[in-house]
Amino acid sequence: MTSPDYDIAIVGGGMVGASLACALGGSGLRIAVIEAIALGDPGQPSYDDRTIALAYSSRRIFEGIGVWGNIAQRSASPIEHIHISDRGRFGFTRLHASDMGIEALGYVAETRALGAALYEAMATYPNVELVCPASVSDVHVQPGRAELIIELDGKQRTISARLAVAADGGNSPLRRAIGIESRKHEYDQTAVVANVTPGHDHNNTAYERFTSTGPLALLPMPGKRCAVVWSTNRENVETILGWSDEEYLAQLQQRFGDRLGRFERAGKRVAYPLALTRVKDSVSDRIALIGNAAHTVHPVAGQGFNLGLRDVATLAQVVVDAERAGKDFGSIAVLRPYAEWRKRDNQRVATFTDGLVRIFSNDFLPLMLARNAGLSLVNLFPSIKRTFIRRTSGLNGRLPRLARGLPL
Repeated sequence: MTSPDYDIAIVGGGMVGASLACALGGSGLRIAVIEAIALGDPGQPSYDDRTIALAYSSRRIFEGIGVWGNIAQRSASPIEHIHISDRGRFGFTRLHASDMGIEALGYVAETRALGAALYEAMATYPNVELVCPASVSDVHVQPGRAELIIELDGKQRTISARLAVAADGGNSPLRRAIGIESRKHEYDQTAVVANVTPGHDHNNTAYERFTSTGPLALLPMPGKRCAVVWSTNRENVETILGWSDEEYLAQLQQRFGDRLGRFERAGKRVAYPLALTRVKDSVSDRIALIGNAAHTVHPVAGQGFNLGLRDVATLAQVVVDAERAGKDFGSIAVLRPYAEWRKRDNQRVATFTDGLVRIFSNDFLPLMLARNAGLSLVNLFPSIKRTFIRRTSGLNGRLPRLARGLPL
């Protein structure tokens, strides 16, 4: 039998898939990154560039794979403080990086800058090949390999690898092709995302305000801007998207208040339906799932991408350790510990974010009083505050080496 074309085929060249390629770039393993969307000229930075919240543990991971310096230079605003409140109620909590003795609780980076930094790093590894634009139409698992049927340049081609990794998003075609079941809980909420410019400097503070229709987050960006993630009931989405900029800013002002002064400018609004997705299993023989292919969570507390990046760090460690020990990293025996390790973190984050949404969207008076008392308790007791920060900063539980600031 001939040897596989690659050691690892990563299906999906988005931020999670590209991060895995960079994490394994120095391993010497032959890696293919199969991406469906053709690479284009990124153009000049735009006011409307989308952003992503990075937990402190994600900075450590990016440092470990050698891309953080590029990300920070391009676009990374530190989150030094977080203000959490329940709109119109007495409860609130303030979190500070100094509470944990770290320089930032997290960072806000433009996805354009993050993607560019990852692709620049990928290009430096001769063992990493980008197969693009190409899509996977089917997969067949054979002894010792996974065979991926792809469409490339209008032709069908077969690529084989010792391990195929699904990093192809929440509707993962590879996950469906291999028959791994997923369960989706629709929140009946949609996140309307935009950038705004407030009248006052954000002072590197992130705001999470719970409202009757869902959480409203404002995240600090470079150049005085803030990224707004406005979660709302689905029936309100078309109305919000249809507002003029002036009406949008007035409605945002009403819900957020004057803590940042008067909002002066609004960018383009984009809507994303929200759901909680769980998979029955994140591994199969020769297959591993990472990122949104393995799970999606509500954006409250900004946990989604960071959860996927910890998948990357964990899978990279499992692969490298197995290769060093002379084990077959594509076998189910090696992949099973990866699945069990990630399952605990996934469950904790899903329970945490889902619980926040359910508790703060309920106006039952006893529950409302209890949640506001809870916010006040977090603010008053340093030990509770540190536990909360560790969870939201991705520093809780068993962490892979990269997330602890250690090399693979």
